[in-house]
Amino acid sequence: MKIDAEIPADPLSDMPLLSRRAEEYGFDCLWVNETKHDPFVQLALAASQTRAIAVGSSVALAFTRSPTALAYAAWDLQALSKGRLLLGLGSQVKGHIERRFGAKWESPAPRMREVILAMKAVWECWQKGTKLDFQGRFFKLDLMTPFFNPGPIASPAVPVFVAGVNGGMCRVAGEVGDGLLVHPLHTAGYLKEVIAPALSVGLAKHGRRRGDVAVAASVFAAVGERDREIKKAKNQYRRQVAFYASTRTYRRVMELHGWGDVCDRLHALSVKGEWDKMAEEVTDDILDEFVVEGTWEEMGGVMRRRYGDAVDRVRLYLPFDGDEKWKALVGGFRA
Repeated sequence: MKIDAEIPADPLSDMPLLSRRAEEYGFDCLWVNETKHDPFVQLALAASQTRAIAVGSSVALAFTRSPTALAYAAWDLQALSKGRLLLGLGSQVKGHIERRFGAKWESPAPRMREVILAMKAVWECWQKGTKLDFQGRFFKLDLMTPFFNPGPIASPAVPVFVAGVNGGMCRVAGEVGDGLLVHPLHTAGYLKEVIAPALSVGLAKHGRRRGDVAVAASVFAAVGERDREIKKAKNQYRRQVAFYASTRTYRRVMELHGWGDVCDRLHALSVKGEWDKMAEEVTDDILDEFVVEGTWEEMGGVMRRRYGDAVDRVRLYLPFDGDEKWKALVGGFRA
């Protein structure tokens, strides 16, 4: 199992220093997200400031860009980083795709599968000099003249991670991905009973094995120096769990544990804009399923015990700030 860090997107000027610190402290990968800034700009900054640590997007939005645009960005970053890119793609939810980006939302799992296949077809064209001829349901790509072809690179195999919550995306990761990014709103039971079986179905469809896909989890972790800090941090996750669980896309996670009605109440409160009342719906037993807790020295071992063989990479759902306490996390993880 590998241990990663998530670098905050804001401000961009902190990216060079935080990237160097993450590498110095011994993390295996630094991940950036697409919230307030373009993830590919963040990754370019990170790659230019580091030598060995992997750099990944968790996530870059797939449905707001064409497969060819994604291919160009990833190809350049893979070359810049000398083969260290982990390209994480996510679908986002319908409201944001349509209302924030003005893009089309349709058949998310089949579309994600085709985005990845089309992107890989473009890469093959560039690397091997083959004719581009991808004919799909959503994309048809058959034009790549020498003027627009960047040509081969030293490390053309860019690992593609798919962000998945429900079975459909997990199957896509198994079929055509190199990794699966597990949403922080998950439980050990959900990993075992929903995510792992769906991933297995996708793998079996194309004769692949579990080792062909790396599972990476972002973890709600209440961590601190003493019990009081840990309890305070854990209680703060009530709002985060409530926020995510109010989205009906994530209802199945709650349903697995018999909390479907909680999800419904949270959604109703969010529609009314009654955000302050939502945390009250997240009881202690719900919180215990979603949150791990411990000191900075203990947390590495806590995550290993919670996740065991279920995942291949873990990281805290906390922004890496470069503080030396993160050294203790890595040290405890590797002990």
